[in-house]
Amino acid sequence: MNLLDDIPLTALHFYLTAPYPCSYLPDEQSRSQVATPTFLINTAVYSELVRQGFRRSGTYTYRPRCDSCQACVPLRIPAKGFAPNRSQRRAWKQHAGLSATLHPLQDKPEYYDLYQRYQGARHQGGGMDSDDRESYRNFLLQSHVDSILVEFREQGILRMVSVIDLLDDGLSSVYTFYDPGLPRARLGVYNVLWQIELCRKLELDYVYLGYWIKHSRKMAYKSAYQPAEGLVDGAWRLLGKPLPSP
Repeated sequence: MNLLDDIPLTALHFYLTAPYPCSYLPDEQSRSQVATPTFLINTAVYSELVRQGFRRSGTYTYRPRCDSCQACVPLRIPAKGFAPNRSQRRAWKQHAGLSATLHPLQDKPEYYDLYQRYQGARHQGGGMDSDDRESYRNFLLQSHVDSILVEFREQGILRMVSVIDLLDDGLSSVYTFYDPGLPRARLGVYNVLWQIELCRKLELDYVYLGYWIKHSRKMAYKSAYQPAEGLVDGAWRLLGKPLPSP
């Protein structure tokens, strides 16, 4: 038996970072609560941390702990109760020709090429568009928990890559990047729907989508997947429905 298989959260240490500029809300300052040591955070421990609002970036496990703002709301989708709206059903049908294959975390030159194109087109000036190969690997290909990488191809051409963590009660969507050059494509929507479907096939309960920020254009879209639950005041609660999609 591995002695690390049954680690209580009390074995971890938590510290607050110094304030730094918020990536999502202008003029706000962020702080993060970080869980350490990283080698103790296995899948069982991380599953409980995710239920308490934590996320990871590589082997760095954190949650927002800002001094004057509580806009970041951890969000999850109950997979069994999810019902796509009309717009989401169109996205699912639009990309039905994609084939998905699951892999352990691995690196290929075409992944990094796609990552660079995605960051340059979708997040220019956000910092990640200047990630070198080592930064990219540390962000996406380093993990102490059960993680998979999913390739999405269309007629053999790589269109999208997702990194997903396998939790005790669901899936945690780490990061997805895709071909930004396809006109009218809705690959991001398709990817969330695909993860919900995988969650159902694995007979798990939730897809954790990270943080929902109501007044951030980059993050507000997550509440479009209904029903959605947010971690508010220490309890998971149903979030209100967004405006109907056209």
